[in-house]
Amino acid sequence: MAPTADGPRQYIESILARDWEKVKDLLHPEYTYTGSDGKEMAGPGAALAIAQTMTGAFPDLHVETRSVHTAGDVAIAEMVASGAQRGDLMGIAPTGKRMAMPVALFLELSDGSIYREREYFDMMSVLVPLGVVSPPGKA
Repeated sequence: MAPTADGPRQYIESILARDWEKVKDLLHPEYTYTGSDGKEMAGPGAALAIAQTMTGAFPDLHVETRSVHTAGDVAIAEMVASGAQRGDLMGIAPTGKRMAMPVALFLELSDGSIYREREYFDMMSVLVPLGVVSPPGKA
């Protein structure tokens, strides 16, 4: 089954709704996630862990989907994720500050399920607005 523009939207909407069963239903049993750091995580539990980390750190998380393109078995989405950090983020205590992070998301389907997810983003677009690090070039 070829992906449609609704695929990424349905996946993101399920995450934002914290509908973890729906998220799992959308994932292939051999799902893999690769983040901007190039590290690969295997299994549907990887997607849940990442999604729960982000929704826990940013309870008001909003994702604006700017565009979706499909080619073969791949859907590509350009998005902006935003929210205020009100929970722990990988050891960073809540700051209450808002961030907006541009994201490029590639979803590859197999047997009608998300088989592979590759996500590209600049972590500085999160850490600088939260006040965790200074902008490049500033001390």
